[in-house]
Formats: sequence, C-alpha cells, structure tokens
Amino acid sequence: MLGPLGLSAAAEAVYRELLAHPLSGVAELSGQLELSEDAVRDALDQLFELALIRTSSADESPMRAISPDLGLMKLLARRQAELAEQQQHVEQSRAATAELIAQYAQRDTMSMGAGIRYLRGIDAIRDHLEALNDDVKEEFLTFAPGGPQTPANMEASRPLNRRLLSRGITMRTVYLDSIRRDAPTAGHAAWLTEQGAHIRTVPTLPNRMIIIDRRSALIASDSDSTADGALAITDPGVISLMCRLFDLVWDSAEPFGAAPQRSSGELTRQQTEVVRLMAEGRTDESIANSMGISTRTARRLTTGLLTHLGARSRFQAGVRAVQLGYLPSHL
Repeated sequence: MLGPLGLSAAAEAVYRELLAHPLSGVAELSGQLELSEDAVRDALDQLFELALIRTSSADESPMRAISPDLGLMKLLARRQAELAEQQQHVEQSRAATAELIAQYAQRDTMSMGAGIRYLRGIDAIRDHLEALNDDVKEEFLTFAPGGPQTPANMEASRPLNRRLLSRGITMRTVYLDSIRRDAPTAGHAAWLTEQGAHIRTVPTLPNRMIIIDRRSALIASDSDSTADGALAITDPGVISLMCRLFDLVWDSAEPFGAAPQRSSGELTRQQTEVVRLMAEGRTDESIANSMGISTRTARRLTTGLLTHLGARSRFQAGVRAVQLGYLPSHL
C-alpha cells in the first residue's frame, strides 16, 4: 500500500506491473490490469511526476520503472520531510495561541469585549461548562493536559460525558501520552472509548481547552493553575484559531487504542519531545509539567538523552538531534 507516498491505486498497480514485466506497453498494461488505456496513461503520468518511471533508451521498451530502493526511498524521504514540516506548523500554532491567550488573560473583565469573558474560580468554570454541555449540538473537542487525571475529576465528568455521547454528540479528546502508564486514567479513557468517544494522545499540550460546535470555547487563563480561572470565548476569529490548533494536534496524535509509534530515527515520541524541550532550555521540572510526568522521570529522560546524543548541554543535545535527523532543522 503506497498511497501515503502519493501513489493512486492505479499508479501503484502499473508500477508493480512494470517492475515485473518491463517490456509492457500501454495496451499490455491495460489488459493485464483490467484498466482502461486512459487510466493507464493517467497512472503513467503520475509515475513520471514522482520519478518512478523514465523514458527508456532501449528500442524494445518505451519506458523503464525505477527500482524501489531508489525511487521509493526518495518518496519516503520527501514524506518524512512533509511530516516534519507539519509538526513545525503545529508548534507554531501552539506558540501563537499561547501568546494570544496570554494577551487576553492579562486584561480585566471589563476590557475583554463581547467575545471574551473571564470566569473566576472552579465553581464558575463548572457552572459555565454544564451550561455549555446543554447547548452542544454536534461536536465537543477537548485538550486535557496535566497527565493522569484526579479520581474526583474523572468521576465528576462521567455523567456529563455519558449524557453528551447518548445524544450522538461527536466527542474528541486529546490527552498526554503519560496517561497510558496511569491505570485509572487509562481506564477512564477506555471507558470513554466504549461509550463512543474518540481519544488520542500526544507528548505535550499547550493548555486545557474545550471547543463547542466550533462556535464557543473555554480555555484556562493560566495553564499551570487551571482551577484559578478560564476564558469563555465566542469571538469568531479566536475560535477559528483554536479550531485550527486542535485539528493540527489531532492529526499528529496517536489513537488511544494503538501502541505509540516511534518517531524518526531511534527515539520514541516521548524522547523526541524531551529533546525539543531541552533545546528550548527548559528545566527538568518544566519538562515534567508539560508532559504530565514526575520530575524524577524527566530527569532520568534528560540524563539518558544527553548520554545517547553524546552532548554536554541541553542546547548541544538539540543540535545533535537535528544533525541525527531526530528533529527538523528549522526548529
């Protein structure tokens, strides 16, 4: 299956057939693959664009398929570069969103305008969230940072979640990868999945966030102390930015039911994220808070990565990670 590399099903079939029967022309390919000659020509055009076939200098064959170890490896490298660029867009969007939220969070309630309202304290947040839940028509999107969730929060959220899902609401939640190693939180995520929710995980998240029907949202005013207050947002421009951020993060996240995939090279996704945070100059405590892990675990990871990368400092670890292909060069 070479679709992820940019090949249509017809182009892949033609490429495989040319590898097996190099002398085949359009008519032969059409008959062997049960495709129309126009479909074969379209497939050949695609293969030429992807540099998987070339015009042959031999009289008996008008075209020549490039061997997979050359052609496909180039396509794979291109796809990896595209994925790295997509991840960079995610990080840029996170930074832009964090900056925008920080600007709004510094304002007082009177100066926020009609599209932004400040909610002070956990009780006000819960009251507003319950009212929002009653208004959901189609979609409920959530970022749930902080790693393992408290039993009280999980228990309190179940009736609301059950009510939403029973109404056929689409629920998508992104947790941190660290919940996979916490039995109670993993159990809660499994319960949500059984009820019909869609759960994915990532190494880090920018803030706690809820988006309702892509028209209103709730986001913590302080990502380090989410119970202190929240911003209730209905401003269309801010909502659009938040939805874009959610979609980018969701696309790069791992489904909860699947085993996390290794990133490029030999590092896991967790290790890759730790290297990125180290390159930013983050402390072990800051890394632990971002990833929902203990400071001891963060310290063990950073120490191990310094050794693995042969680096003496966090900055040097970032440089080495780029050189070895673990991180994109434009980070």
